[in-house]
Amino acid sequence: GRGGILICFPQFGNSGTLEQHGFARKKTWVIDDDPPPLNPNDSSAKAYVDLLLRPSEEDLKIWPHSFEFRLRVCLSADGNLTLVSRIRNINCKPFSFCIAYHTYFAISDISEVRIEGLETLDYLDNLCQKERFTEQGHSLTFESEVDRVYLSSSDAVAVFDHKRKRTFLVTKGGLPDVVVWNPWEKKSKSMVDFGDEEYKQMLCVDGSAIEKQITLKPGEEWTGRLELSVVPSS
Repeated sequence: GRGGILICFPQFGNSGTLEQHGFARKKTWVIDDDPPPLNPNDSSAKAYVDLLLRPSEEDLKIWPHSFEFRLRVCLSADGNLTLVSRIRNINCKPFSFCIAYHTYFAISDISEVRIEGLETLDYLDNLCQKERFTEQGHSLTFESEVDRVYLSSSDAVAVFDHKRKRTFLVTKGGLPDVVVWNPWEKKSKSMVDFGDEEYKQMLCVDGSAIEKQITLKPGEEWTGRLELSVVPSS
């Protein structure tokens, strides 16, 4: 089975020369034993851990750029999950990358779910060779396979689960795009690590930076932030 939040870096999907979604998601990250403190403005009770990723010699052969990727994972007392990525160029030349937090939400029934916050946006449809379309003016619902990158979205997207009477709120910063993915019936059957019926109880909604790659000059750092929370809804 699949789940959790995959870190897609430095590539999303098969858009470059690397393996699908880049190499970061398959790596063993190192825990920073002495991480920088939380921001004093961020005073609500939180537990956090900093995970570090630096390229191995194998990584440098396929993607020859030195970087430090610091991923801070915070869990607040009210159950909100925040992921802050800081990617620094420790190279002597610029590099560009894509990134996505490939987030699997557990839902009651895909046909009872809707997404708000993507209305009227342009999107790239991965089922039509990344052709560009414009979303209609109403919330997004699901009746077949969806694999899209919504462009230049607002910093808040809501996933309403009617049966469970709850809403997932996805709040993001530095991540202009939103990936929406559900493989539906046919593709589910073709994936070896995915149950034939699992598509009914899952939905991926990813804060991401895909269409316009992020470029870092030597010494520069990029920060991207994703916050996930759950609120009751009618």
